[in-house]
Amino acid sequence: MSTYRLQQLLSPRSVALIGASPRRGSLGYALLKNLKDAGFSGPIYPVNPHHHEIDGLKCVPAIGDLAETPDLMIVATPAPTVPSLVRAAGAKGVGAAIIVTAGLGHGPDSLAAQSEQIARQSGLRLLGPNCLGLIAPYAKLNGSFASRMPAPGHLAVISQSGAIAAAIAEWGITNASGFSAIASIGDQIDVDIGDLLDYFALDSKTRAILLYVESISRARKFMSAARAAARIKPVVVIKAGRHIEGAQAAATHTGAMAGSDAVYGAAFRRAGLLRVFDMDELFDAAETLSHVRNLKGKRLAILTNGGGIGVLAIDRLRDMGGTVAAVSPAIKERLDSVLPSTWSGANPVDIVGDAGPDRYVAALEALLADPANDAILVFNVPTAMASPREVAQAVANKVASQRSRSLQPKPVFTSWVGGDQTTVDIFNHTAIPHYSTEVEAVRGMMHLVRYQEAIASLMETPPSLPDDFKTDEKAARKIVDGALSEDRRWLDPLEVAALMAAYAIPITPTYHATDPDAAGRIAAPLLAEGQKVVLKIHSRDIVHKSDVGGVRVGLSSADDVARAASEIFNNAKRLRPDARIEGLIVQPMIQRKYARELILGIATDPVFGPVILFGRGGTAVEVINDKALALPPLDLNLANDLIGQTRVSRILSAYRDVPAARREDIAMTLVKISQLAADHPEIDEIDINPLLADERGVLALDARVSVSRKQIARSQSHLAIRPYPKEWERVLLLAPDWPILVRPVRPEDEGLFTEFFTQISDSDLRLRFFAPIKDFSHSFIARLTQIDYARSMAFVAFDQTSGKLLGAVRLHADANHDVAEYAILVRSDLKGRGLGWKLMQLVIEYARADGIKQIQGEVLRENTVMLRMCEELGFNIAPDPDDQALSIVSYRLA
Repeated sequence: MSTYRLQQLLSPRSVALIGASPRRGSLGYALLKNLKDAGFSGPIYPVNPHHHEIDGLKCVPAIGDLAETPDLMIVATPAPTVPSLVRAAGAKGVGAAIIVTAGLGHGPDSLAAQSEQIARQSGLRLLGPNCLGLIAPYAKLNGSFASRMPAPGHLAVISQSGAIAAAIAEWGITNASGFSAIASIGDQIDVDIGDLLDYFALDSKTRAILLYVESISRARKFMSAARAAARIKPVVVIKAGRHIEGAQAAATHTGAMAGSDAVYGAAFRRAGLLRVFDMDELFDAAETLSHVRNLKGKRLAILTNGGGIGVLAIDRLRDMGGTVAAVSPAIKERLDSVLPSTWSGANPVDIVGDAGPDRYVAALEALLADPANDAILVFNVPTAMASPREVAQAVANKVASQRSRSLQPKPVFTSWVGGDQTTVDIFNHTAIPHYSTEVEAVRGMMHLVRYQEAIASLMETPPSLPDDFKTDEKAARKIVDGALSEDRRWLDPLEVAALMAAYAIPITPTYHATDPDAAGRIAAPLLAEGQKVVLKIHSRDIVHKSDVGGVRVGLSSADDVARAASEIFNNAKRLRPDARIEGLIVQPMIQRKYARELILGIATDPVFGPVILFGRGGTAVEVINDKALALPPLDLNLANDLIGQTRVSRILSAYRDVPAARREDIAMTLVKISQLAADHPEIDEIDINPLLADERGVLALDARVSVSRKQIARSQSHLAIRPYPKEWERVLLLAPDWPILVRPVRPEDEGLFTEFFTQISDSDLRLRFFAPIKDFSHSFIARLTQIDYARSMAFVAFDQTSGKLLGAVRLHADANHDVAEYAILVRSDLKGRGLGWKLMQLVIEYARADGIKQIQGEVLRENTVMLRMCEELGFNIAPDPDDQALSIVSYRLA
């Protein structure tokens, strides 16, 4: 349901409290007191069959007895009563309910499940159960049992823990940081993290979002909402339970290394969320984000009256990846003229221990004017020479003055060592972020830096895949289905080699021999070339070959091969008499002097589905534990980012006499593995260890693949992030001799759009974007090409001969996936050729298949060509009541 009726939850006009009580110490009393004390402007309706009046408010026995229908219902009654109350609220037409009550249980037959099913019948939205409640300061709503009501502000909090939500509210009160809302979601049987992310992402009062997460239940919904929200505003997340093991029963190195918390970390990174690891760091982030809108870079200037604290801050800045700002020559001259000769002469700008308000202001004024820095951190260490409070007030006044004169003021952070409440109040009053220590101050600034870097990374245009990258999905499907038809979990080595070949992943040549004599014949040409040979037992019943002496390496002669083959057969029959033995696997022994041993593969997480792993390979892979994870699908940028997260990436470059490994081949192999995961949901694990990488490329020495029969539609719904929907690729005929390729847009199409816009007339651009467009920047085009296929679609049309972009149509669904807005643009010289009509028909077909209920759009009334086409397609056309220049066109889908 997503944001459906969340307005009635977060900004209700009236509230009913079920279980209101006059008894002090009861939950019903605390909730009613909070509602009244917050100053809620609408009517409050206490509901309790045992009282006629509570605290001056008329009380009714049941919700059905209310004369008016409240927007919001808060439930604080025993668990067995909740389903019937939900039914009564639905019948009354209540929009939303907060179920504070705990103990509703879990599972199909629980009270929680009953309540959710009943609520869904009437469209009633449920927050909870087992939660602290909801605080919405702008609505003067305290529908919680928190001890105090925080002030309005620009932070939204979504917490699975009521205690954490209450702690954040208390922190905000103490530190004068306000909130747009604090939502404790409890067991989230209906309203969940994804719903609230969608709501707060578009909420004008919310500048940043804080998340406290214990677990995610709807991975694709969460990822889609998180990716959308993070592109608009910072989202900070703290995850509890980091050391709960999630892969204890894994059968491969890849599976064992893909622990639960590492997967969550990969998901947060992919979505562009800022992850913090404790409450102190969360509060540092909140302090920064509640006061600072943006930061242009990561060059920090430090102003201090104590050199030691400045140097410590510089150390932390470098540790965290920040940049120590230079002091430009002109500003240094200016500082020389206003500071004593004993000042440090560089960053940190140490203005000496006896610095008073005037010296601080003069130095700060100079640094604010210096283009060589992006932000300033001001320290004060108390001395008997100057009042810290007077210095704080002078700094605050200067910052306030700068803000009044600049549309984009430079951020200033402060840390008054040992500062008292008066100092804190000065900075709170001026909305200047302040911190107790140099570590907190630097970390606070770096949260903004990390957010900017995350968004920039998300919007990078990936390189195009090689033209020769082709997969043989049908061949791979035959291999997987064959194993499943025999109820086998593991593919045998020949099947693994064929599966790798279907996706062009280089692997050691693998041959099958039925007996020792056949092994000798196969090995002969390899030995003649001077290669050594590896023999392995071939049995689908023996997964761990070394356990039965089923592997021999380094065989260099025909006699060695014959002897080893006989020994392998005899050992297998003696130790595993029950095993079916198909023969022997014969492989050349690969020796590449400068090759790095890597590991990559697929593991399946119970929440997020397939996960791609990359790291240092070899026999000690789990001991070294140098790995990184990413959610598929991957492009080349994401694959290179995954590689760069590991320590082993440092030795992929050339060093000493070792030539550089072909990193681009490693990245391409990760993309291929990602595609394999997308195409075949039945694959549980792939373990390629080692993957050799050197100046010649990559080669998988060994690989294992496990499969299982899963009831998953072939729509790739097993992935947490919806991949490129290649099933929507089409060839359309505009004329008998003019085939047009139409496919979903890809991020790497950015360059095509740049050229495409040059072939659109100014008039057509204005009709499409409602304003003249001159600058088609990277960020502008990235919004058109980098889309979330779970909630958006854009089709691009190409001339098959020239490869040039001819037109595009896009569809963006609302958070409820009910209504989608469309937009279309065709090259100006192709208008009237039928391309726009074909694209509109395709987007209507897609919307119907995707379950969207209505397509709509805004069209300038002067755009008569578009309005005529909409009319012919069956759209309803109506004037926009708010803008006479626009028409609203809508198409209701069956």
